[in-house]
Amino acid sequence: MKQISTLLILLALNSMPVLVKANELELAVQKIEFQWAHIHYSVAKEQQPGAYKQLLANLKSVQAQYPNKAELIIQQAIIVASNAENISPLKALSAIHQARDLLLQAIELDPNASEGAAFVTLGSLYYMVPSWPIAYGDNDKAQKMLKKALVINPNTIDANYFYGDFLVMQGRQKEAVAYFKRALAIPARTTQVFADNQLHAQAQAQAQQAIMDNSQLVAVNKPILFTAAYAK
Repeated sequence: MKQISTLLILLALNSMPVLVKANELELAVQKIEFQWAHIHYSVAKEQQPGAYKQLLANLKSVQAQYPNKAELIIQQAIIVASNAENISPLKALSAIHQARDLLLQAIELDPNASEGAAFVTLGSLYYMVPSWPIAYGDNDKAQKMLKKALVINPNTIDANYFYGDFLVMQGRQKEAVAYFKRALAIPARTTQVFADNQLHAQAQAQAQQAIMDNSQLVAVNKPILFTAAYAK
């Protein structure tokens, strides 16, 4: 019994550096996420390129300490893709391809990293960017990636919101509302209250718009059924 206790203590002591490093990495990712949200939601458009450039430099210094970590590669892809809105079309095209390649790399390293964030981001790119021959937009791939993210963790605001947004883009407003409502039901993370509250606000606005759009569609196509349904 004494030998078992000694062995457990040794195992715990040996694992402590790994746990400390994992915790430090998590905190570093959270800091980058927070800084990204500040730039994306609060910094003026004309100032964003410089801010994203500085954030990428900060990220690179963290990656030097933690090479080949999927969580950091995901953040790099998000920053690169976000800044594509602020640069010339040619550079933007290169940026969205770089972001896709980074996300595929992250998925290969650890598909479950950051609760499936690589699949959320990649799926979003697939339905937001132009299709071939300009870029790689593909709605089938978008749906596959976004659904994969929901399988990994159905209880993230991002996965539900962006799948709802994808459904709206496909004209599937009624289905989209359910995912916006799921996103709204998930509490904001204590580590990312600002970013999650912003997404909650977007989900609320999207849900209301989707309900309105769907109601108008039903009114045009089935006026009698629409009247009967809302007369109750």
